[in-house]
Amino acid sequence: MSHKFYRDIVQAVRAGKLKEPFTISDLRAACPGWAYNTYSTFPNKHRVGNPGGNSELFIRVAPGKFKLVRPIKYGI
Repeated sequence: MSHKFYRDIVQAVRAGKLKEPFTISDLRAACPGWAYNTYSTFPNKHRVGNPGGNSELFIRVAPGKFKLVRPIKYGI
């Protein structure tokens, strides 16, 4: 995956369209156009400590609430 969704999230946070910590609903509103399940699957799949060993892009601060890991990855 090229992390295009991640890029959209980072840009939305930087532009002030998405406030941290954000919920899945916040994510849907700030980054429209992705498949419905992407909004809940992607942050969970890429959270710090994920069981699949995927890239760690988000910190889950509470159930259903996330913030970006700093520094931002992939040169975005």
